[in-house]
Amino acid sequence: MIRKIASERLRPGMYIHELGGSWMSHPFWRSRFEIRSDEDVQRILDAGIDEVYIDTERGIDDRLAVDAEEVREQLVKEMVAVVPLAKPRESWEPIPVSAELRRAREVHGQAHRAVHDVMRDVRMGRAIQTGAVSEVVETITGSIMRSPSALIGMVGLKDKDNYTFLHSVSVGTLMIAFGRTLGMEGETLHELGMGGLLHDVGKMKVPNEVLNKPGRLSDAEFEIIKRHPVDGHQVLVETGGLGDIPLDITRHHHERKDGSGYPDRQKEDEISRFARMAAIVDVYDAITADRCYHKAMEPTEALRKMWEWSAQQFDRELLQVFMKCIGIYPIGSLVRLESGLIGVVVEQNPGSLLTPKVKTVYHSKSMRHVTPAIVDLSQAADKIASTEAAGRWPVDPALHIRGEA
Repeated sequence: MIRKIASERLRPGMYIHELGGSWMSHPFWRSRFEIRSDEDVQRILDAGIDEVYIDTERGIDDRLAVDAEEVREQLVKEMVAVVPLAKPRESWEPIPVSAELRRAREVHGQAHRAVHDVMRDVRMGRAIQTGAVSEVVETITGSIMRSPSALIGMVGLKDKDNYTFLHSVSVGTLMIAFGRTLGMEGETLHELGMGGLLHDVGKMKVPNEVLNKPGRLSDAEFEIIKRHPVDGHQVLVETGGLGDIPLDITRHHHERKDGSGYPDRQKEDEISRFARMAAIVDVYDAITADRCYHKAMEPTEALRKMWEWSAQQFDRELLQVFMKCIGIYPIGSLVRLESGLIGVVVEQNPGSLLTPKVKTVYHSKSMRHVTPAIVDLSQAADKIASTEAAGRWPVDPALHIRGEA
């Protein structure tokens, strides 16, 4: 079947039957071909071709291709406003994210150094300085309370060469934010943060050649990796002075609802609520990070995939709350608005998952940078049309999250 669609709906796997306009007005030597990459799509857009004809028998149908609009509709229908959220008893008024950015950078750096020191001590067989970790948890909690978006934005910025350390910082930060969204506070919230920061200490017992292997692990190597929750739990037991929650999170963050996880093959309600939270946060942070052996998923796509997996792997109600915590369009997401503006999500709107604050920096139609501006989509006529792959546009989200651009 031949269908006419807007060029911006093109996706790899579609088959072009005819390009709109005169054959002399585009740079392609043939008019019928398969779209094999995002670069092919971009060449068509760059050529000013607004519409194309696709052959749905020779390629995928745009109505079956999952795009950002479908992701949004699916997530909203199934998740938004399903789980009532408890409110913390203490009152606090968040400050603007711009006012917290400098402190958030300092907190993130402090947390990174503390985790690095802990991992080094474990690798060298020395006792963990839990007091330093506890102080970091307090500073993270303070930043989350003042302005959640600032520090949550920082955790999305990762250096694959320091992945193990930054992953632990991210999990600790997101666990605190997740817990607050659920109404947790006090010592419980503190222990959640401790568990998140320390959950991977057992990886320091894994040989470097296995932990940092650039390719796929062999079955034997994966069995070595799978020992890290037990090894980490033992390290923390020997350290002493830690509550039950950090111990539980460290041992059980790889357990899965269907019993397919490790090390104890727990399932369903055998897995504590805290470990189920950690499983969600750990996987989300891992799949949205660039690693030497896989490319990071875009945040919205990662949430969609996790929603699919939740039937077997995750607590679906907790996943719904986590999505409310970080938003359908998490901080750092690159998005295209209906106006054609390209922007970076820099802050969530507590009242709506679909209308974050976006810093617009580029225009997809005129192909030029624009004067940066913060657009509050809860008060603007513009709306998000799609999420965009990193690298498709000359925009570095990291610079805007750090406040450096």
